[in-house]
Amino acid sequence: MPITVEEFETARPRLLSAAHRMLGSAHDAQDAVQTTWLRAMNAGSSSPIENPSAWLTTITARVCLDELRARRRRNETPLLADAIPAAELAADEALLRAEDVSRALMVLLNQLTPPQRVAHVLHDLFSVPFDQIAHVLGGTVSSAKKHASRARQRLDNAAQHAAEQNSGPDQQIVEAFLTAARTGDTRTMIQLLAPDSIRDADAALLPRGGRTTVIGAVDIATETVHFRDRIQAACRLTVNNKPVYLIAPGGHPLATIEISTANQKITRITLRPAQARDHFAAAPPSTTS
Repeated sequence: MPITVEEFETARPRLLSAAHRMLGSAHDAQDAVQTTWLRAMNAGSSSPIENPSAWLTTITARVCLDELRARRRRNETPLLADAIPAAELAADEALLRAEDVSRALMVLLNQLTPPQRVAHVLHDLFSVPFDQIAHVLGGTVSSAKKHASRARQRLDNAAQHAAEQNSGPDQQIVEAFLTAARTGDTRTMIQLLAPDSIRDADAALLPRGGRTTVIGAVDIATETVHFRDRIQAACRLTVNNKPVYLIAPGGHPLATIEISTANQKITRITLRPAQARDHFAAAPPSTTS
């Protein structure tokens, strides 16, 4: 066996991180890394590997690429948060927080083809050289560079389009409200809400018997405190060409938050469940200072 247990354990955290970005699931990432170890144990060569971490990264990336291609052959769409078992969702959420991974990025990576996703993760996130990426993808260095370039274009272009098509609400007010909501600061929320503001939510997002419509700054702020965990899992994205906030626990879409403003106050908050057919893209640059 060319890789020792010590070499594998040293590389394991990096392998898990890369596999998680490629597969979008902590559970699947663990499986991919375990498969990497099995392949390392069954490797025929007894010669030592010059760069064990790079060798193991290549094997892990190939395992992830095979899984991504298999998903595409099965015509699988990325799972929404409410379709993922609670334990797996909690594991994904814990990993995002532990490694400070962007929720928006995890959602957007699902828009890429398998080669684009692998190339982007390896090169742009983990600084793997293109000759190694080409080896993973089974193509040329030029082809690997094109996959990475197309991934960057797909991740960025829609944001520019959304910025041109949508003026959006007063972003500074919205950000201040969400910051207060994340910390349970009802006083600040009330100050930012119009007295006759409306919170409208789909019943599927509420506890049984919850009010789908809440009117008034005090009532909205008081209720919002009970949903702090969800708001802490929100990120700014463009959904179906409209800049909104997406609640994405563990990096998996759950619901959109659309916030309207007028006269320096929030007038309406609308929450809708995420849909499998939704198209996600990066949010346009903020215009706030």
